[in-house]
Amino acid sequence: MMHSTTCPCGALPAKGLSLRRPVGARISTKSSRTTPSLPRRNIVSAAQASEVPDPFATKEVYNDGPLTKFFCTWFSKQMSKQLGEPCPEDITYEKFIEVGRRVIQTKSPLGAQEVVMGVLNATMPPGSAEKFRRWFPLSQWSAEFNAWLTTIGFMWLVGPCELEEADIPKEDGSVEVWNSRVHIKKCRYLETSGCTGMCVNMCKIPTQKFFTEDFGLPVTMKPNFEDLSCDMIFGEMPPSIEDDEAFKQPCFAAQCSVASKDLSAPCHRLPPIKSEVSN
Repeated sequence: MMHSTTCPCGALPAKGLSLRRPVGARISTKSSRTTPSLPRRNIVSAAQASEVPDPFATKEVYNDGPLTKFFCTWFSKQMSKQLGEPCPEDITYEKFIEVGRRVIQTKSPLGAQEVVMGVLNATMPPGSAEKFRRWFPLSQWSAEFNAWLTTIGFMWLVGPCELEEADIPKEDGSVEVWNSRVHIKKCRYLETSGCTGMCVNMCKIPTQKFFTEDFGLPVTMKPNFEDLSCDMIFGEMPPSIEDDEAFKQPCFAAQCSVASKDLSAPCHRLPPIKSEVSN
């Protein structure tokens, strides 16, 4: 059961948040390895579907506090404003997801991303990006500090998460070990929406662009569609669409009301891969 979070600027982490290192984890030091660890497999093919446990079979139960309700209401109002539609009353997390579903249903993939980017930019005062770049230039400390803040400030949206170590590739081909991986145990946003398109267009891409392009701190999000977990790695540059497995993920046909039934093809709400367009 999820407990209410504290403010991201609070001195203590929220109850239910684990900052412990995984058993057997190394102390965060620089590594001389030249090959990063392999990414977790994310794609669930039709042939594998019967062998993979259904991540939606058991639903997590949350006891939302005032902070979660505040964020859900604020973000719902901002999205509704960009849709030109009235915002539902008495917002709950489920109603917040429904507003997001309206975005993905009525907008193109790029349009949905722009809606979320507009909402994220509305949360920041003028000049925030410049100040962030000055206060948090790319470094191990900056990545680890912002990852820690994210474990607190992001829980209302995605559920319990914890810090883990990550292999960060460097320009010279070496790899450093930073404590900058935010591991989301089971993403509440993906579990509740059941929508591949919402995950990629309304969380993954906007978050990566917001930090990497606007604030100058590279962030890569790696959703795992097999178990609904996700890794948010600060300090790692996002891959190209062609190299990103998330853009090849099919719909959750049994979960999404607008899902494609073709499990051999990527979700129809995902941006097309350039190589597919050229063909």
